[in-house]
Amino acid sequence: MKKIITLLSITMTTCFSVAFGQNKPKLILQITVDQLRGDMPFRVQDRWTEGGFQYLFDNGVWYANAHHPHAITETIVGHVTLATGATPGVHGMIGNSWFDYQEDRLVYNIEDENYTSTGGGSSRDADSEVDHSQVSKSEGRSPHNILTTTFSDEIASAFGTSSKIFAVSGKDRGAVSMAGHSGKAFWYSTKDGSFASSTFYYEEFPQWVKDWNAKKQADEYKNTYWKLTDKIDNYRFGKEDDRPFENPSDLGFGKTFPHPYGEGKYYYTLLMASPAADDLTINFAKELIEKEDIGQDDVTDYLSISLSSTDYIGHIFGPNSLESEENLLRLDQSLADLFSYIDQKVGLENTLIVLSSDHGAPESAQSLKQKGFKVDVLDVSALDFSMVDKKLKEKYGIGKELIKQNHVPYIYLDRKLIEEKGLDLDEVSKVIATELTNIEGIAYAITSTDIKNGNIADTPLTQRVLSNYNPKRSGDIYLVNEANWSLTIDGDVALVNHGSPWRYDTFVPVIFAGNNLKKGKVYSEVSTVDVAITLSKYLNILPPSGAEGTPLKEVLLQKDND
Repeated sequence: MKKIITLLSITMTTCFSVAFGQNKPKLILQITVDQLRGDMPFRVQDRWTEGGFQYLFDNGVWYANAHHPHAITETIVGHVTLATGATPGVHGMIGNSWFDYQEDRLVYNIEDENYTSTGGGSSRDADSEVDHSQVSKSEGRSPHNILTTTFSDEIASAFGTSSKIFAVSGKDRGAVSMAGHSGKAFWYSTKDGSFASSTFYYEEFPQWVKDWNAKKQADEYKNTYWKLTDKIDNYRFGKEDDRPFENPSDLGFGKTFPHPYGEGKYYYTLLMASPAADDLTINFAKELIEKEDIGQDDVTDYLSISLSSTDYIGHIFGPNSLESEENLLRLDQSLADLFSYIDQKVGLENTLIVLSSDHGAPESAQSLKQKGFKVDVLDVSALDFSMVDKKLKEKYGIGKELIKQNHVPYIYLDRKLIEEKGLDLDEVSKVIATELTNIEGIAYAITSTDIKNGNIADTPLTQRVLSNYNPKRSGDIYLVNEANWSLTIDGDVALVNHGSPWRYDTFVPVIFAGNNLKKGKVYSEVSTVDVAITLSKYLNILPPSGAEGTPLKEVLLQKDND
């Protein structure tokens, strides 16, 4: 009997070695660069450093025609799609916020009143004028609104507590979405420049987090400037630094270089509108790698790093700006620095890197108008519902009060009032949708009834609207803006807002590199839902429960042939 037990022990040890041995990476490093449209890295290709984008280009598979499959191209939607391999209609995160009929209010995607903040607290949203500290009933955050498992959840299920799972981001939703239910999440706080979390993850921080926050690295930028790293004549957009429509609300950050950080009320927020926030995020991630012994054994660990500066800069200055160009150069340097650190601590040959983005971005309508395009800015908070009101009163004797919430792109109707008046929800939706399409800047108004019944044209754009539909969270009418029109909200500080189903908003890079992958560039169209299932197949583990994608053969065949 003793011999049998010994034999079983040897066999199990051998199986464990095969399962967790050298054929699997010690670390999955998933990087999500917020608002990095798929073409943007190549804008500065002539100035790439050796170890940043150039490393990814030379040591991996670069998918040059990757797109998100959904219509609302916002931060939480893209992050969770990458994390789950599911479309928003399945994973449930249909937008950064949505109207909840039971709560009778807008809810923030990861808010959870069962928890509170650990550390500095939540941060202001850069994707809309909505201040989520006001929308949320609590500063507590959790992944409970995500309706499927994430890739990180499946790592935990497959490898148990031996696998370390962490996510770090400039935004709370950028961290929570990738950490899932099984990891630990940290995010930058615009309250004090520290890194915060939620009591869902930590009742109290580990000592190393307390020590890092105590250093107050964010304060080192006070009364300094964001400066160019090269002569202005060497930039593609150097002659366009002084565009009057940039930074429309002028947050005290100015419109031209050098941009002063100052030390005023919005100091910690202004850091987000520069490469400084990414530097802080990467510095915190390095400390995490060191203190949590990431990638130091044969069981695969997972680390997500979501970099937010590109998004904030894009919102305020636009992607076709000197600020965005300078940020791309700094992003390239930051990636090189991070990869060098990973190489020292874990080994890039032991690390599988996947880099993508949560969404793209349009060129600003103001910039396009200068070039002769007949486009404009549409203030979605001030949509003219007068014709809608007139039509409804003619037909039903009651007007625009049938609209409960204008939370574009969704219009939520007052379903209770419609029922009380004995009206048909589907018919009312179609009457309103028909009138809304007459508003300049609105291309389509698609009712949820038509989506449910399959009464929509089978086009790539409408399929993205369909992918975004969730019967419990989506509104009754989905509005699609005219291509290249900018959407804004009254009082919004942004120049540019993404969020549409147009190709400029869906286009993102998808890159797999490291772990001895060989160079390849793929131009066939792929989807971001392909990422999670490819990672799962790479590790031979169960894909996330809602994963809908197709495994990317250019990555997996290389692995199988090693």
